[in-house]
Amino acid sequence: MEGLDLTSARSSLANLAGRRVFLTGHTGFKGSWMVALLRHLGTEVFGYALQPSSTPNLAELAGIGDMLANETIADIRDAVALRQAVLNVQPDLVIHMAAQALVRPSYSDPIDTWSTNVMGTVNLLDAARNAKGIAGIVIVTTDKCYENRAWEWGYRETDALGGHDPYSASKAATELVAQSYRKSFFNDGGTLIATARAGNVIGGGDWSQDRLVADAARAAASRNALVVRNPDATRPWQHVLDCLSGYLTLGSALLAGKHDAATAYNFGPDPVDNVSVGQLLTGLSQHWPELRWQVERQEDAPHEAAFLYLDSSRARRDLQWKSRWGLDKALQQTAVWYRSVAQNSSVAPSLIASQIDEFLQ
Repeated sequence: MEGLDLTSARSSLANLAGRRVFLTGHTGFKGSWMVALLRHLGTEVFGYALQPSSTPNLAELAGIGDMLANETIADIRDAVALRQAVLNVQPDLVIHMAAQALVRPSYSDPIDTWSTNVMGTVNLLDAARNAKGIAGIVIVTTDKCYENRAWEWGYRETDALGGHDPYSASKAATELVAQSYRKSFFNDGGTLIATARAGNVIGGGDWSQDRLVADAARAAASRNALVVRNPDATRPWQHVLDCLSGYLTLGSALLAGKHDAATAYNFGPDPVDNVSVGQLLTGLSQHWPELRWQVERQEDAPHEAAFLYLDSSRARRDLQWKSRWGLDKALQQTAVWYRSVAQNSSVAPSLIASQIDEFLQ
């Protein structure tokens, strides 16, 4: 693929300015950061999502609703509402982030997980099929969409899809849905569809249940020790802005008509930042004195992969994307965010703005 000749994060995203972006999942942790980043880049953002699922939540703290050109609070499984929202916006770019995004809850409610992740994506792509003027669609999945073989090298986009738990398997199925729609309904090249697979994302403002840093923030706030089930589990950790810059670099390529970019891409950290839960918490506690943790193994816990790593060489080669913040910088920024907001929640919007500006500089 012809390179995009990029020299900085800001220049790689320059053609997003003035574009109309339809974003699903804007009330979530990553979705809220995405709205703030898109607005910083000068786009018009139209959000479609459920109400925030946690209290507190980043969408309300950061005033995300005020950054939107329009907001629709609805379920992506509501095909009629979703189709009407897309038709009303007539976006240039669609970024699909709405999902049931947690492994352990997928065991307790697999029907919700499968219907949200698979049929929600079907509904979105079918809505886009009936709209005009959409240049690109980025479907966000996960590093867990690969058939996990417990090997020690990174999964590549050509490796087999799979998934043990309902969440992982539903995201593998989402990849197949995107591929099917690309071949069946968007094969004329008028609308380009790509999928984005990222690893474990950290950053300020995640209060989801059963996520490591969110659980750490709650433990630190209550002066309790964080209970860790599996300190040896290894994941590709990255700051939320690194992850989102990958999504937007891909979206920018689709907007530029790069047909070869209409495929799957991994967006993961450098190999040195693929570390265990224990290593991550040790590093995080260096920036977060209130954070304490202890190990309590659960023998009957639901299955989760012990080792995950992404090979992101395709994104580096084709899109000139790379991770900009190493793990220690990501941990430092994350700790600063939570500690500052714990003292004064009104600083959340300015913290997001300043961290985005530093990242893009």
